[in-house]
Amino acid sequence: MPIRRVSALLLLHALVAAPAGAWPASLQTALLRDACRLVPKTLARLISDREREVVAEAQRLPLDLGRVLGQDALSGRLQPETLAVLDRHMDEAVDVLRQGRISEGVVRLGATFRIPADLADAGLASGADGYPPGLTREYYAFVEANMRRLPVTLGDPDALKLERAQLAPYWQRLLDQGREQSPLLRRELFQRGRVVDHRGLDWRSPVFAVAQVSYSRAVTGIAATWLVMWRQARGDQTRQPEPRIVVPQDAPPPPPSSPPED
Repeated sequence: MPIRRVSALLLLHALVAAPAGAWPASLQTALLRDACRLVPKTLARLISDREREVVAEAQRLPLDLGRVLGQDALSGRLQPETLAVLDRHMDEAVDVLRQGRISEGVVRLGATFRIPADLADAGLASGADGYPPGLTREYYAFVEANMRRLPVTLGDPDALKLERAQLAPYWQRLLDQGREQSPLLRRELFQRGRVVDHRGLDWRSPVFAVAQVSYSRAVTGIAATWLVMWRQARGDQTRQPEPRIVVPQDAPPPPPSSPPED
C-alpha cells in the first residue's frame, strides 16, 4: 500500500477513535492514579505496576469504541449499540483474567477507564453544537494548572457497589451530569465572542467548581467500572479502602458582643 495511503488511514483512525476534546494524557494518568485509591489494594497494585501499559492501551481505543463514545457524548444518550460494544470490551477483559493471563487482563481492565472518564467529562459533553474552537484547550489547561488544588471527592459511595446490570444507567447519569455543566463552561470560557485565557481564572471561578466536580465524577466512575469487572473476574476484594465521610457543618455562632462602656 502506498505510504501516502497508509498515512491517511492512520490519520482517519486517530480522528475517529479519540473523541475530540477528551482528557489529555497527563490528566488521564492522574485520573488512573486517583481511581486506584478507591479499589482493593491488590487491584490497585496490579494496575499501578502496569500504569504505562494501561494508559497506552487506553489511548489505542478500538475504532468502534472510540467512534460510538464520541457520537453518544455529543448526542447525550447512550445507544443500545454503544452499550453492546462496551459490554463486549468489558467481557473480553474479564475473560482474559479468568483464563489466568493476569498481566494482559489487568491492562485491558485498566484501559476501560476511558469509558467512564470520557462520559463524565464536562469538557467533552458539549452538546450537539459543540464548544467554540479553543474552549476545551483552555479548560483542560486550567484543570492541569489547578490539579494540586482540586480535592477529589466521592459524591456517590454506592457507585462502588454496583452490579453489572446497573452500570449502563450509571454511565448515563455520568453523561447527563457532564452535560448539565456544559452551559456554565460555555458562559465562563467564551465571552464577548472570544475564548477566555485560563490564566485569568483562579479557584474562585465557577470553572474551578466544574473542574472539581467533573474530575471527581470521573475518578468515581473509573473505580466503579473497574470494580464491576474485578468482581466478575473473582479478583481479591479484601483491603477495600473505606471512604471518609465528611458532613458539612454550620459555622459556630459569633461570640456575644461586650456591652458598651458607660
